[in-house]
Amino acid sequence: MTRGHIAAEDIVASIADALQYISYYHPADFVQALKRAYDLEAEGPARNALLQLLVNSKMSATGHRPLCQDTGVVHVYARLGMDARVESPDRPTPSLQALADRAVALAYGYAANPLRASMIRDPLGRRSNTGDNTPAIVHVGLVEGDTLELTVVAKGGGGDVKARYAMLNPSDSVADWVVSQIPGLGAGWCPPGVLGVGVGGSPEQAMTLAKRSLFEPIDMHRLMEAGPRDAAQALRLDLFERINALGIGAQGLGGKTTVLDVKVAHAPSHAALLPVAILPNCAATRYISFSLDGSGPARLSAPDPEIWAGIPDDMPQRGGIPVNLDTLTREEVARWKAGDTLLLSGKLITGRDAAHKRMADTLARGEPLPVDLRGRALYYVGPVDPVAGEAVGPAGPTTSARMDKFMPALLEQTGLLVTIGKAERGPIAIEAIRKAQGAYLIAVGGAAYLVAKAVRSARVLAYEDLGMEAMYEFTVENMPVVVAIDASGRRIHRAIPIAVAP
Repeated sequence: MTRGHIAAEDIVASIADALQYISYYHPADFVQALKRAYDLEAEGPARNALLQLLVNSKMSATGHRPLCQDTGVVHVYARLGMDARVESPDRPTPSLQALADRAVALAYGYAANPLRASMIRDPLGRRSNTGDNTPAIVHVGLVEGDTLELTVVAKGGGGDVKARYAMLNPSDSVADWVVSQIPGLGAGWCPPGVLGVGVGGSPEQAMTLAKRSLFEPIDMHRLMEAGPRDAAQALRLDLFERINALGIGAQGLGGKTTVLDVKVAHAPSHAALLPVAILPNCAATRYISFSLDGSGPARLSAPDPEIWAGIPDDMPQRGGIPVNLDTLTREEVARWKAGDTLLLSGKLITGRDAAHKRMADTLARGEPLPVDLRGRALYYVGPVDPVAGEAVGPAGPTTSARMDKFMPALLEQTGLLVTIGKAERGPIAIEAIRKAQGAYLIAVGGAAYLVAKAVRSARVLAYEDLGMEAMYEFTVENMPVVVAIDASGRRIHRAIPIAVAP
């Protein structure tokens, strides 16, 4: 095809291929940054979490299966040259939105590597799943030239839910405001990752700047060596040092690395305004950029396997306390201490947001639940569909705090003993766990394929119509978790000292 005449089918094929590619390949610079963080970290839960992320990255790259069970909302950033032309046999020529949606449906339904559909329609009503992860979120800029430049992103919900925005006074410190927000983000965004900061422009532009800044190469180590050349680079260095000095660390477990890099993007703004937005990228960082010029679809080459050199093929099973979930007792749970590493085997129930709402409504009506939770462990997860040879697809934890409001009723009325998820919990859940003398355990967010390897079988128990949010019974073997809240109410996220920078 003539240069600048870009076939619509090439756009669809390229975006679909990119979505499959980024579902299992981390960017090389991200893996290298994780390696540097691992080498810096002392022994302990944070170092173990970093190793799980690295092993999961290698496993996913080898097995071509998703890095994380949250396979993301699709963002497509398009820069269309004013001299380029999209050609299609369809009339009228489909919009870029329509082409992106075709690609998303194709990629997320690919039989050899199905991806989880997370998009819902009617957010104020029934919130029903669209079924194919459409629509994509498409941003289009018209620029000089005759090519179509695309950045394709699969952005997980754990990072976007931590977005923060403020309209500061022009004399206020951007750095102080950003640092003040970080402890409140908690660990639900699965640190370590990259923090995007948008400064200036209009309110909505600041947030777009923050998000788009995340899709630039990690180069903080080079900036630290060379030193800053302008105010934006100086702000990056200041934030990087101050945020990591907070001691939040990998998965909120303490340690030296909370952010792998800080990106700052800025734009001109009204003299009376100082809009600032922040948004993190999680441990499942997924994006790729390429250009189409009319010569065919994008050609995406596999990363050099050397980027995973030195990373083991699987996690060593050492140092964990074996736990049989099928014979679990309150007395055994009482012996666990916050910070203990456990290896879970036996039957594990799953359930997350939608299932909890249904269970709460059922209990409120005085009716029995479809699943007996007495003495059981409940895992907050929405897994990817399995392929041949798998009991379940990637099945990492979701953020537990969203289930906090349901905890008192569930623990008091059902006899539920243990919950498993990721990140810290709020006061309501902490008190409910202490009162029930149960426990809360955490798995590593962003290590979903690794976690799935511990699942030997899976079957739906209830709420099958909820799709990935149905309640399952997993049979697990040596699933690694850490005790985050023990039966006495001690919690690892408070046990790790977090100093607030001045």
